[in-house]
Amino acid sequence: MGKKLLTEHIHVPGINSFDVYKQHGGYASVERALKQMTPAEVVEEVKKSGLRGRGGAGFPTGMKWSFIDKKSGKPRYLVCNADESEPGTFKDRYLMEKIPHLLIEGMIVSSFALEAHLSFIYIRGEYKWIYELLWKAVNEAKANGYLGHNILGTGYHLDIVVHCGAGAYICGEETALIESLEGKRGNPRIKPPFPAIQGLYGNPTVVNNVESIAAVPWIVNHGGEAYSKFGVGRSAGTKLISACGNIRKPGVYEIDLSLPVKEFLYSDEYCGGMANGKRLKAVVAGGSSVPILPAELFLQTADGKDRLMSYESLNEGGFASGTMLGSGGFIVYDEDACIVRNTWNFTRFYHHESCGQCSPCREGTGWMEKVLHNLESGHGTSGDIDLLWDIQRKIDGNTICPLGDAAAWPVASAIRHFREEFEWHVAEPELSQKRNYGLLNSTKEKLYHTEATIES
Repeated sequence: MGKKLLTEHIHVPGINSFDVYKQHGGYASVERALKQMTPAEVVEEVKKSGLRGRGGAGFPTGMKWSFIDKKSGKPRYLVCNADESEPGTFKDRYLMEKIPHLLIEGMIVSSFALEAHLSFIYIRGEYKWIYELLWKAVNEAKANGYLGHNILGTGYHLDIVVHCGAGAYICGEETALIESLEGKRGNPRIKPPFPAIQGLYGNPTVVNNVESIAAVPWIVNHGGEAYSKFGVGRSAGTKLISACGNIRKPGVYEIDLSLPVKEFLYSDEYCGGMANGKRLKAVVAGGSSVPILPAELFLQTADGKDRLMSYESLNEGGFASGTMLGSGGFIVYDEDACIVRNTWNFTRFYHHESCGQCSPCREGTGWMEKVLHNLESGHGTSGDIDLLWDIQRKIDGNTICPLGDAAAWPVASAIRHFREEFEWHVAEPELSQKRNYGLLNSTKEKLYHTEATIES
């Protein structure tokens, strides 16, 4: 069984309370950082750890901290991005709901490293019950001397505000989050300037994901080098994966990033294999915004190497034959899943959640939704497939924020790897209208795999 750095005590009864959390070593990193280390030393340990942002982009956390403006004399802010809205992703919710003090502890140490005295947790609007849990944890920490003025007699003071958003996916993008936190519409900002120079209220700001901040206490307690020994290469440490779809054991799993994808998918310790004895068809490895991969490319790279659950291994081959770890939203499709229908569902989401600021995204996501709906409902034409490809190509890379890319990549990869399924929807409109997916595989084999059938 792999080493658990974040979830070791998560099933301890009462671990969501201050007293029980403290009994199991909680807040030790606060005492160590504030009493024995300087802010620069904390930053250096996080750099040594190789911790990368766990929200999707995978940017080195310590490096991001080092970019913050230290010369202007302006107040600095740490903002925790708890706006977990990526379809297929629910690992931050798991942490905040089960062990909220781990996040608060990480916020204190990270704020100290940045020399911030006011920090924010921006939580998605649908997590209202967790919003209350976080405020309870903040108040407990403050009542016990770990927040407020002169923390533990060290002269350092910090307040944390928990702010509930209004349920907009776009506010997961850090500059849109900042706009929303300031009370404005959550439209992404053009960068530069980057938040590290001009962020919240025009002041230097670092925005980090829940899981990223929750990893900091372990790093401070045990050292950056110890953390870097987990994982593989530049994919250091452990990662929380939200596993769902057609598997026997959906849930949140903490994995070492050196874990082979086959082991994660099929071992009883993790997903437990495919549900109902079905065959694996495809996997979305990192949330709905990353490219989908067919089974043969997900389990192995194009040159025959076994894939690992690491940033580099999943991306090996680029988008032609690879994908991204992203936020760790692991969605598994069995042989009966309809790729066209699932892609349409993703596109409906991105069309609905587009802020409308950029015309390629505003118009393009709507067109992709309409074309995919036509194909799914049996009204598509052969030209629709090429039209879809052209639309996603004109969105990708042409928007202020990555939502446009997130909408384009699933469509591009679905066509790239499952074009014959799109063609099936055109060739068999009556079955598409009836949504008779049970006949999809046999029909595809009849239409597109005749030679293979004869040879066998």
